[in-house]
Amino acid sequence: MVLAQLGGSISRALAQMSNATVIDEKVLNDCLNEISRALLQADVQFKMVRDMQANIKRIVNLEALAAGTNKRRIMQQAVFTELCNMLDPGKPSFTPKKGKPSVVMFVGLQGSGKTTTCTKYAYYHQRKGFKPALVCADTFRAGAFDQLKQNATKAKIPFYGSYMESDPVKIAVEGVERFKKENCDLIIVDTSGRHKQEAALFEEMRQVSEATKPDLVIFVMDSSIGQAAFDQAQAFKQSVSVGAVIITKMDGHAKGGGALSAVAATKSPVIFIGTGEHIDEFEVFDVKPFVSRLLGMGDWSGFMDKIHEVVPTDQQPELLQKLSEGSFTLRLMYEQFQKILKMGPIGQVFSMLPVFSAELMPKGHEKESQAKIKRYMTMMDSMTDAELDSTNPKLMTESRIIRIARGSGRPVRDVMDMLEEYKRLAKIWGKMKGLKIPKKGEMSALSRNMNVQHMSKVLPPQMLKQIGGMGGLQSLMKQMGSKEMSGMFGGMGGER
Repeated sequence: MVLAQLGGSISRALAQMSNATVIDEKVLNDCLNEISRALLQADVQFKMVRDMQANIKRIVNLEALAAGTNKRRIMQQAVFTELCNMLDPGKPSFTPKKGKPSVVMFVGLQGSGKTTTCTKYAYYHQRKGFKPALVCADTFRAGAFDQLKQNATKAKIPFYGSYMESDPVKIAVEGVERFKKENCDLIIVDTSGRHKQEAALFEEMRQVSEATKPDLVIFVMDSSIGQAAFDQAQAFKQSVSVGAVIITKMDGHAKGGGALSAVAATKSPVIFIGTGEHIDEFEVFDVKPFVSRLLGMGDWSGFMDKIHEVVPTDQQPELLQKLSEGSFTLRLMYEQFQKILKMGPIGQVFSMLPVFSAELMPKGHEKESQAKIKRYMTMMDSMTDAELDSTNPKLMTESRIIRIARGSGRPVRDVMDMLEEYKRLAKIWGKMKGLKIPKKGEMSALSRNMNVQHMSKVLPPQMLKQIGGMGGLQSLMKQMGSKEMSGMFGGMGGER
């Protein structure tokens, strides 16, 4: 996963600092040097890294800090804040509104995944109740219209293009006018890929922009572009008014630091990230939860939004009751696995959970973990109702295990592994008594009422240590306020 290595390096640097007996200037410099090295290796622009290091040193002034101040927590918070600042230009992008026609133009380099991203963007808004349409103004690349046509047909989205017309400006204008007459409220114009050395293509892009007068120009950037990201993004910004960035191929093994540089160059926010080839592998980008996940701290608010999408409202009280009781059966594990698989790409889902992500979903092994969950579900299909509903581990005798293995066509060892996973999750589930699934918009209110004792029980020991123990957790909750804390831990309620 792109940036996974970067997140791991930064987390290790912070963990080494947390293990130090005394936080002095040397420990601080070692930690900062390690973080800077990780950012430079990930292709983040040198000037940005230098500025970040200077800002952190200014915030964490060890000599000016009062005695008894939690230096570890201040350092961790400074790193979190500076990474957020790198990715946040401080201004929101244009947001389409239902019922009001909006034109969105996609621009970017060749091979960055623009055409696929156009369809993902349209499909995402279609699920939100919009009436999107796609216009192919890419007459430069052979097969561009065929690709868009195929994608749009699969997603059941209306499209417009031409095999005969070679003028992209004419196609764009005709397509936009046609879909406005058909009352489409989100018209997406796909343009030819280009780079800053191609003056003619840049002129063409300006002409399409002037003719269609888009409400938003989105720069699509391949996460693997590296150090060239800053210059290329800047060239696009100088030609057309780039208002937002979408980063693609975030499921690859590229370093991905160029993504941070593109935000600085365009002074525009990242609004989505593409995390795979499939149409649903497309995530809304929110800076603080993203940085939180990058540092291995999870994203509870994003996880709760996913739950709202797959758990019907009438089933939520039943789930709440089971959680508050703390009883965890194999049937409940099966149901939760079903819901997790419905939520979308499993790597995204588990990266939102600080409790589970490291153990059940090791970075770089998302596909293997997904296959493992499906194997577990196959084995549970061979169980009786009594076995699925029991909370007594002693019920699973040797003869039952052999029967389940035969019925599912799996080795006995696999059944044993599944039962071990069940015991581990049951232990975590038992600690999560009182977990609430709040209604959307209630995150901040819930986070204000969170119980520190309860939070400390649920968090993994290494994560609690990294925060600075009980005192660090309490201070973090106060310092970061409801909004950020809800982003990281908003899904957990206090003890009942």
